[in-house]
Amino acid sequence: EYFIFLIRKAQVHAHYIMSVVGIDVGFQNCYIAVARSGGIETIANEYSDRCTPACVSLASKNRTIGNAAKGQIITNFKNTIHGFKKFHGRAFDDPYVQREKPMLPYSLHKLASGNTGIKVRYLNEDKVFTIEQVTAMLLTKLKETSESALKKPVVDCVISVPSFFTDAERRSVMDATQIAGLNCLRLINDTTAVALAYGIYKQDLPTPEEKPRNVVFVDLGHSSFQLSISAFNKGKLKILATAFDPYLGGRNFDEVLVEHFCEEFKARYKLNVKENPRALLRLSQECEKLKKLMSANCSDLPINIECFMNDIDVTGKMNRVQFEELCASLLMRVEAPLKAVMEQSKLSRDEIYAVEVVGGATRIPSVKERISKFFGKDVSTTLNADEAVARGCALQCAIMSPAFKVREFSITDVVPFPITLRWKSPTEDGVGECEVYSKNHPAPFSKVITFHKKEPFDLEAFYSLPQELPYPDIRIGHFSVQNVVPQPDGDSSKVKVKVRVNVHGIFSVSSASLMEKQKGEGEDVQMDIEPTVQNEGRPEDQGNYTSICMSCESLRTIIRVGTNLSKMFPTKEGVPGEKQDPGAGGSKPKVKVKSTDLPILANNIRQLDRGVLNDFVEYEGQMIIQDKLEKERNDAKNAVEEYVYDLRDKLCSIYEKYTTEEDSNRLTLMLGDTENWLYEEGEDQAKQVYVDKLDDLKRFGQPIQDRYREHEDRPRAFEEMGKKIQLYMKAVELYKHKDEHYQHLSAEEMSSVEKCVNESMAWMNSKMNAQNKLTITQDPVIKVADIISKIQELDGICNPVINRPKPKAEEVLEENERSNGAHNGPRQGSDGKGDAKGCSQTKPPSGEMEID
Repeated sequence: EYFIFLIRKAQVHAHYIMSVVGIDVGFQNCYIAVARSGGIETIANEYSDRCTPACVSLASKNRTIGNAAKGQIITNFKNTIHGFKKFHGRAFDDPYVQREKPMLPYSLHKLASGNTGIKVRYLNEDKVFTIEQVTAMLLTKLKETSESALKKPVVDCVISVPSFFTDAERRSVMDATQIAGLNCLRLINDTTAVALAYGIYKQDLPTPEEKPRNVVFVDLGHSSFQLSISAFNKGKLKILATAFDPYLGGRNFDEVLVEHFCEEFKARYKLNVKENPRALLRLSQECEKLKKLMSANCSDLPINIECFMNDIDVTGKMNRVQFEELCASLLMRVEAPLKAVMEQSKLSRDEIYAVEVVGGATRIPSVKERISKFFGKDVSTTLNADEAVARGCALQCAIMSPAFKVREFSITDVVPFPITLRWKSPTEDGVGECEVYSKNHPAPFSKVITFHKKEPFDLEAFYSLPQELPYPDIRIGHFSVQNVVPQPDGDSSKVKVKVRVNVHGIFSVSSASLMEKQKGEGEDVQMDIEPTVQNEGRPEDQGNYTSICMSCESLRTIIRVGTNLSKMFPTKEGVPGEKQDPGAGGSKPKVKVKSTDLPILANNIRQLDRGVLNDFVEYEGQMIIQDKLEKERNDAKNAVEEYVYDLRDKLCSIYEKYTTEEDSNRLTLMLGDTENWLYEEGEDQAKQVYVDKLDDLKRFGQPIQDRYREHEDRPRAFEEMGKKIQLYMKAVELYKHKDEHYQHLSAEEMSSVEKCVNESMAWMNSKMNAQNKLTITQDPVIKVADIISKIQELDGICNPVINRPKPKAEEVLEENERSNGAHNGPRQGSDGKGDAKGCSQTKPPSGEMEID
């Protein structure tokens, strides 16, 4: 692939190299993508399915999550939670919650905080879980799936959220990640993740100096419709505009079919489907399958459900033309967000390079047709409609992780809703407000606002346009700046307040500083704005953001000026890149300023308290332990059941001749009693009870299994030992016949080899004779493990000697010379001097030696 990860050569702390994971938490399904093997890969769960349903089912003993929970939607519908994503950060009295409540098979509950909770039966008790806890359960499952695939701990991740999620909803998701033990590096908007997955692989993007390539990304998922326009240059992605319909998705098309067949079955079969939650869930599942089939077929398609209600089988049919007629009102809603995003971007349709569609509902032909007709060009489906968001999340995680060096690619997102800041001082008769972030303002982004105050003051953040907000509460949070005091001379102090929309899309008042003048006087200005930019990415990416100046002319003030305060006016001080001449005017002395950090008390809307969050983290850990214990208990029970069926089957087949008739009858009776016990008294026992029961069975069954296995493997073991003995015996015989391959071995070594071989042969013959005297229903006198041990002992003694290589010719010559000089004395017919002379002749002077 063009996109290549390069592991940094420098050592990186173990925390950062644990994981690079992207998670797409959808309304209906979830996907996990990881960075490995030089690219991005979508991983599968224990069912070999890359799609994990967003379902959590609770029972008397444990939780089941994902695919297993989806199978219990019908059988355990009151305690199986699904479709809960949009309840994040919402009050119980929220209009959306109240609209959804009648359609849900499980019960919603109003919490003491006013937020939405879910009431279920867990561990034989009625429990109320917050939405953060339920999402944390799902994230815990996705974390386990990731760790199973990667074979290492998973902590760091990037998680997707809808682009229309407000501050309260995003904070709620962040709390859920903490409960699940995840470190969320970024909450990334769905369409931004798709744009990243699209752009980072493109090699033909225009250079930064050229006109950008504008691409529309359309995401029609199961519950919402989102789209954005992205401008691409080489190494750079900038979101220009976003639009959405939070209440239009694939499930709305399913509901149309459900409503149609409810009326049809009521007329044909006199069945009131809506009064039976289980029947309604079955019909919803069948209608979703029918919708998918109609996307690929134009002909009439049947829907058949056996024993639907009151043991009545129902049937119906539908075709694509009828379906589109029923969904006409839904299809009309597709165009409004398309118009909105084009108006916001101020682009013409000719300036759009491509239209990429993702999301399961974009497979509906009439939806693609409307999108294509609006833009006047064919839609592109080059991205994986289901996995594109997860892949984009994994890419963002790799970019932010120090463990990977990724091709430079900067991402500039936007603020979807304008944000206004309002302030009031207790001693001032008036309030002021300004829009600090306009719609589609670049994000993440920081701004510094300067106030002149004499005492602590409050700031209130809220969304400016309630009519555009898909959320009933426009409030974001209340922030109180503490410890503000006047200057020593009694004048107002200069207080710099830093506000920020961070990488998660969450607004905060991040810091406040009191600027104390040490000498001279400053300008008497009520408030000015100094924009600052801070990139939360890598240091090398710090230059990728553009400073944006916001002058005081943009303020919408309703301040009544006091006697000690002058009116506000714009100055060059807030314009980045322009420096004031310190010598201009010549009348002002230099001002020395001391900066003191001020505490800020933040009160965010629908934010979990730290203590409550810690309790949730602890309780999640307890539930994980309970799930583990229950799994171990079930595994122990299943092991007993499996052993009973396996042994009973083999007693009548391969084990039959290895046990006496009396022992076989007694063991068969014991197995039958154990089977009955499992379905009666032993249906729900502790883990240790099953372990003990299995041990009791194995005391009788294991000897039979051992006799079978020994009888099958013993001949091969003895045959292998016989081959080894023959091999080493042959080597001994060759040595005795002066074979040149073994003449370098000493007599003592070969004697020990011969002795070991003879002893091994005698041992083998004695054991074989003893074993042949027994019947196969008796326990063997020699086990295969003993034979293997004897073979290893034989190899350990003989192999190093027999396979020792012959020494080289030079080594033999030197050895002979040393042995002759040391032990043999002068040669026969010489007086010793001649021998010395002979030796000197065999070794010519170094100057005369020739080496070929």
